[in-house]
Amino acid sequence: MQSGQSHAGESLRAGLDYEPQVLRFGTSGRRGEVVHLTQLELYLTALAELEHLQSLPVEEGGIRKGDEFFFAHDLRPSSTQFVPEWQGRGELAQAVERAIRDAGQKAVNLGPIPTPALASYALERGRGCMMVTGSHIPFDRNGYKTYTTKSELLKKDELPIGARVEQVRKRIYDQPLAESLFNERGLFKAGHQELSPVSSAGREHYCRRYTGFFAGQALKGLRLLVYQHSAVGRDLLVEVLQSFGATVITAGRSDTFVPIDTENIDAERLAAIQALAAQAGDIDAVVSTDGDSDRPLILGVENGRVRFFAGDLVGMLVAEYLGADAVVVPVNCNDAVDRGRLKDVVEPKTRIGSPYVIAGMEAARKKGKRAVCGWEANGGFFVGSDIENAGHVLKALPTRDALLPILCVLFAMRKARLSLVGLFGTLPKRFGRSALLRNFPSAKGRQIVRRFSPSADTIRQVVFGDGKIGFLDAERHELPAPDLQMEWAERLRDSLTNYFTPALGFATTTRIDYTDGVRIHFSNGEVAHIRPSGNADELRIYALADTQARADEIAGLGIAEPDGILRRLERAIPD
Repeated sequence: MQSGQSHAGESLRAGLDYEPQVLRFGTSGRRGEVVHLTQLELYLTALAELEHLQSLPVEEGGIRKGDEFFFAHDLRPSSTQFVPEWQGRGELAQAVERAIRDAGQKAVNLGPIPTPALASYALERGRGCMMVTGSHIPFDRNGYKTYTTKSELLKKDELPIGARVEQVRKRIYDQPLAESLFNERGLFKAGHQELSPVSSAGREHYCRRYTGFFAGQALKGLRLLVYQHSAVGRDLLVEVLQSFGATVITAGRSDTFVPIDTENIDAERLAAIQALAAQAGDIDAVVSTDGDSDRPLILGVENGRVRFFAGDLVGMLVAEYLGADAVVVPVNCNDAVDRGRLKDVVEPKTRIGSPYVIAGMEAARKKGKRAVCGWEANGGFFVGSDIENAGHVLKALPTRDALLPILCVLFAMRKARLSLVGLFGTLPKRFGRSALLRNFPSAKGRQIVRRFSPSADTIRQVVFGDGKIGFLDAERHELPAPDLQMEWAERLRDSLTNYFTPALGFATTTRIDYTDGVRIHFSNGEVAHIRPSGNADELRIYALADTQARADEIAGLGIAEPDGILRRLERAIPD
């Protein structure tokens, strides 16, 4: 209907002058395009998640009415302002604050701070929190992420939260439009609203977390370029590095949001950072984060040229520096971790996504491990237990963090008396590349995975070798091998050879891992991993090899048009 026109007694849902789009739940919270991300939609999903937390026992992460509930936001305009070019949508943090108050909690605004700063402050106080952020995704999108009093939301929370959202959606949609908080456009009738005053306590706590843990150590003599762009932690990062004596040069600060994906630094972005580094003169490293500052970006400098280091390699150096006795990584991380100094402390690989890494760290703690950490290929680092170093204790923080890995790598560099490039050179030489086909139906991708997967869910790996075939479960324990399964596995290997052919340089298949997708290991050490995206119509291929050129080649063979490996796999699936 036309805005401003309504019929007496009609419901809010009937009075909306647009077709609502549901804000979906994913591994990093809820995200969507700002033009569809109304205050109404954000409010009702946030309210539902708050009601879910109130239904949980305190010992399971539940919250109690009347307690403080913290929130913060990144620097995207839509997080705190209305944006005219996106149909006037925005002021998302205002919707979150209203939901917190309407749920009966005391809303505390920690302002523009990194997601891990918010989480650390709230979790150490036994309180829940919400972060308004779209992380690294494009400028025209946004969202938010919820934490219980124990951790971010996990996979087990999805179904009950989904049911609660539908209940709250019906309750709010059925309200008479005349009595609703919202108008026909899904915006608060009150219009612009100021957020409550900002408390600096979360920011100060986060700085002390690291100045305290690394007390007595120094970065004096290092010249560091901080690429600031639009990262919410851009000034905090400078402050902490300077507190340890580093000389910091800032560059690239932007009032326009810059979507930095630390897992996928393209040639254009790398060239821009190179130009900034050249202007800065003699520097030892370039450091930065993504938009909500929970993933690090670390580049070494060699002969004036910047060199990017992937997050899964960063994680290895951080775990070594912290003296971890258990590390948890998803299956798509660089397998250098299985070949280097950490090989004896690697826990079973998890599926891709932070909730799985967090669950894996908890499992390691239950087994008696005392210094537990984990990381993802994007560089986000998790501390799964309290960790002690030189009499100082780093509290557990089961969510992605960017500042800890940056500091650990820099301190490790000083301790080893190596350049940053030299420090990474101490790791096993394994090289990765990922690529994808966009607009690839997710249902078709799942069919491809099913075609090459065992019928028994308990089988996580099929191992070929020495004339026999073995089957392993999630804990890498051997399973019985009936004749039918043996015959299926032999046919499977023959079928895969039709796609990963010797003519393309592929060796014999030695192992297939089904932790998340189909990950194929070859006798020459190369890996090709096929996985459909969990929240988009994309089919990905991850490659590992002993040279970057070969890893690039495998990924390219996967997505080549029109007859690359992924397209040929697609054509083999009946419509």
